[in-house]
Amino acid sequence: MEKLSISEVLTAVDGELICGFAEMAVNSVSTNSKEIRNGALFVPIKGEKFDGHAFIEEAFAAGAVATLTSEHNAGSMAVRCKNKVHIKVADTKVALQQLAAYYRQKFDIPVVGITGSVGKTSTKEMIASVLAARFNVHKTTGNLNGQIGLPLTMFGLEQSHDVAVVEMGISEFGEMERLLAIAKPTCAVITNIGVTHIENLHSKENIFNEKFKIAGNLGKDGCLFVNGDDEILRNVPKSGDFRVVTFGLKNNCDFTARDIAFEDGKTTFEAVHNGKSQRFEVPSIGEHNVYNALVAIAIGCFMGMSEAQIQSGLLQFKNLDMRQNVYHLRGVTLIDDSYNANPDSMKSALTVLAQIGLGKRKIAILADMLELGDMAEELHFDVGAFAASVDVDVLIAVGSLAKFIAKGAASAKRNVATYSFLSNDEAFACLKSLIQPEDCILVKGSRGMHMEEIAKSVISLYEK
Repeated sequence: MEKLSISEVLTAVDGELICGFAEMAVNSVSTNSKEIRNGALFVPIKGEKFDGHAFIEEAFAAGAVATLTSEHNAGSMAVRCKNKVHIKVADTKVALQQLAAYYRQKFDIPVVGITGSVGKTSTKEMIASVLAARFNVHKTTGNLNGQIGLPLTMFGLEQSHDVAVVEMGISEFGEMERLLAIAKPTCAVITNIGVTHIENLHSKENIFNEKFKIAGNLGKDGCLFVNGDDEILRNVPKSGDFRVVTFGLKNNCDFTARDIAFEDGKTTFEAVHNGKSQRFEVPSIGEHNVYNALVAIAIGCFMGMSEAQIQSGLLQFKNLDMRQNVYHLRGVTLIDDSYNANPDSMKSALTVLAQIGLGKRKIAILADMLELGDMAEELHFDVGAFAASVDVDVLIAVGSLAKFIAKGAASAKRNVATYSFLSNDEAFACLKSLIQPEDCILVKGSRGMHMEEIAKSVISLYEK
């Protein structure tokens, strides 16, 4: 982060200096008192379980020089102020967003904003990998893509950066407008429209309407990249204030692929655009990676990169932990996709299991998918039926909702062996009793189900 003076902070957040000096400066921003660096601005956030204001003194002790606060007890502050800056604001979360929007304006660089129901992180990683072959790229780390995370991502920008690639995740009405004001993307990507967060947004149409707002700031030089195979996104009109570019495997997309092959842990395909074709390779398995690569290729072309640079960037792609990481262990293959889950990403992971496990016995350990509202049982059942359609041999369900995955699989194909448990320990004990040499195993579930516990247990049991 580039330094910000306290006077700049005051202006950006419409704050009041309670104590300290406006001439001071901060060199980082944090909402976590345990991650404070010397010279930081601490922003205490009020959450469901904790109120960050309780950790202001801890933040100062760790090296912070300033804090925002929405608690204005001047008497208690006078005791602890000394030379530390306290800035009074009405709402610390809103102030964090205002400061991030102010900071973003200091950088006249392209910003690629990415949203969608499934695959934001892997798409971000693929695009960033391609762009890094030519540019100095800043990208979202971890899951810093929401109303608190996105501001922290933007504070990572420095003058040395040429381009930023940021995830913009939403789960409620009005959220995208707030994220848009912070990131101000110059081009945008919508990966797909699924049922993630349908509990809050109620319908796929509402999900589309909210996510489409990512294009709200795009001008005549901007471009919106959409999955042209998605049943909703393929209808996005191409006439408007900005360009619309489609990517996909059908529906006459602007960037498409043919002759796709999966072999030895890599995916190869021929990308076709404007009648020209070029062979590309990605060091990862799965049709979903072809989609990710196509949009990365499209953005690389949009940014003026050569085919050689784009291929070089694709070859450097590496997905993050717990996101379809493939482990070739002693006698078994593990696909650890335990980071999160929804119906669309479940089906994508099951397709990868079918591809990697071709000719082998395929075991899927699938846990509850959360935030699906009234459709939860139906959507879990549908995932089970899909698992049966791609010839999963053994399905171990974990959780009160995942039992409907097992029921869906059993109803669609009688010879699928299905098991249901409420705990990870029970599920792993079952797996351990069933596993055979050469099995291919998929582990996946929503973040709250902690399926990485099972993945780690498999690795511990079978690693070389």
